[in-house]
Parts: sequence; structure tokens; C-alpha cells
Amino acid sequence: MFTGIITDIGTITAIEERGDLRVTVATAFDTAGIAIGASVACSGVCLTVVSKSAGHLSFDVSAETRRRTAAGMWQQGARLNLERALKVGDELGGHIVTGHVDAVGQIIDITPEGDSKRFTFRMPASIAPYVAPKGSICLNGASLTVNEVRDHQDGHDFKVNIIPHTADWTTFGTARAGDEVNIEIDVLARYLFRMRQLA
Repeated sequence: MFTGIITDIGTITAIEERGDLRVTVATAFDTAGIAIGASVACSGVCLTVVSKSAGHLSFDVSAETRRRTAAGMWQQGARLNLERALKVGDELGGHIVTGHVDAVGQIIDITPEGDSKRFTFRMPASIAPYVAPKGSICLNGASLTVNEVRDHQDGHDFKVNIIPHTADWTTFGTARAGDEVNIEIDVLARYLFRMRQLA
């Protein structure tokens, strides 16, 4: 379980096809304190540490994970938002995040707004019922607040503001229109939607 508060940006330094894809990520985390078998969210994807060295963590990425996540994120040189698993007693600064990607969306516009930037994302129709204004959403592992939702003939869009701090501490600082993003809907929205279906 995670909170969507990014604490490092890692870079994929090596990839190796071996049935699953072995991905090695350079990180500023103190890897001595991270156990083999520990969970780390990598741009919103919960992965298991299978090997480590000073300043590097390795993960096995299955074909299923590769199919369900943003194109291009599992390649050498890609930058990943990293978050270690939540410990009992930690501050819950974002919202409850599982590290399971529900859909892949796309940035369709980035507009300056004061010191911040307003991002517009296109989302698949399958998750549109779960996204609401002022609700929480996890994008590439970052807990963000939805500002606006639009359902129209061309699809379903939502907007979020990225403040300078978030831009500095996540990969959204270098994001561009056209980039794909991993989306995890709010787990509470998922259960409320299901409860309403059965009511």
C-alpha cells in the first residue's frame, strides 16, 4: 500500500529480457534499508525488489504489467516516480494507493496557470464513472486532486493542477502533451460505485 507521495525519481539504467523483463533502477534511496521482496511503486506500478546494490534496485516486470502500463516506460533511460511502501504509523499525506494500474491515459494539453501548470488528460470510458471533481486520482504514482471533468463526443477528459513542488519532485516536471500516464482510480470510488450497482 502507498500514499501517492513521490520521494525519489529513479532512472532505468539496465533492462534484460529473461522471460519477464528485469529492470534495474538507479535511486537515491538507501538501498541497504530495503529488503529483497519489498514493494516499491514505480510510476504507479507496485513492483517487488528482486535484487539490489548500492544505489540500484532491480525488479521483474511481467508481460501483463507491460501490456497494462504506459508505452515506453520500461526502457533504458526512462525516469520513474518512486515511492516505498507505507509503514504503519507513517503520515498519510496523499490518499490510499494500491499500485495497481486501472487504465492508461494521455496528456492532451499543458497550460501555464500562475506558477502552476494545468494538465488535461484523456481517459478511457471504462474509468470515467470513477473520476469526479475534487476527488483523488493517482497518475504515474502521484496522488493528485481532480479539478474538472468533461464528458463529450470525443471522449472523457479531466484536469489537474501541478504545482511547482510537484513538478520538481516528480516526472511531471518534464512531461509533454502526448505522453501516456498510468492511472489508478481512488479505491473508495471503486467500492462506492460497486455498492450503488447492487443497491
